[in-house]
Amino acid sequence: MHPSFLKSKIFAGLALVVLTIAFTVPMIGFHGTLNMINDGKKIEVSSLTSTIWNIYNQGRYKSTTTPKEAHNNLEKMIESSSEIGVASMPLWTCSLEAPNYPKEAFPEGIPVFFHFDGFSGEVHEMNTINHYIGMDPMWRGGILEREIGIYALLALSLIMVYFIAYNHKIWSFLMLIPVALPLLFILDYSYWLYWFGHNLHDWGAFKIKPFMPTVFGDGKVAQFTTHSYPTIGFYLLVVICLLSLLAVLAKSKALKESHAH
Repeated sequence: MHPSFLKSKIFAGLALVVLTIAFTVPMIGFHGTLNMINDGKKIEVSSLTSTIWNIYNQGRYKSTTTPKEAHNNLEKMIESSSEIGVASMPLWTCSLEAPNYPKEAFPEGIPVFFHFDGFSGEVHEMNTINHYIGMDPMWRGGILEREIGIYALLALSLIMVYFIAYNHKIWSFLMLIPVALPLLFILDYSYWLYWFGHNLHDWGAFKIKPFMPTVFGDGKVAQFTTHSYPTIGFYLLVVICLLSLLAVLAKSKALKESHAH
């Protein structure tokens, strides 16, 4: 075997491992769980789902209203009616600061974390704030993306497996999808920010002109200071992107040199 073929398999295999651990496993393990909890079917939440959520929520932000004994314990989060986010790695975070949210009570402002399959953080509080300026609740955005997210990741995983197993050029071409993941996320995230900022309703208590929320960095909306930055999940997407790119380049080199001989 050409050494570059082996390199391509190693790079693609590592990308597959990162994708699986960071996103696919927690998304499959937690799929539909929030709907069960909201429908009062908490008894149907399996111990495996609870274990996955507990593991992936270690060190994550918890709402200031969440009892400390419930941190990282899904059963206690449900019992205390605490705000529960999804289990997968968060990709981006947006937080708001304002005088009526003092640092002593909200040291990180009002943060919300965006995931492939949902949200976490102070989602209810953020929706309440958005309501005052006539903005839709966050669940109105990315409905299709959240619905098909798990299936899209499984399809990507399958592409990586076939890329590792076969040397046909079509798999190298399809591997450009995971290469583009960070860019695709930013484009989608930016589109929905634009949509929310330009589809304000008259029922808002504060009337403001349509605006483009800050995608990256610090901004200002009414009396709020906003902070919008990537978080761990996005950096893992970049890792997947780079590993996938290295895999494609290594296989391309191997195919060219093999054909030359």
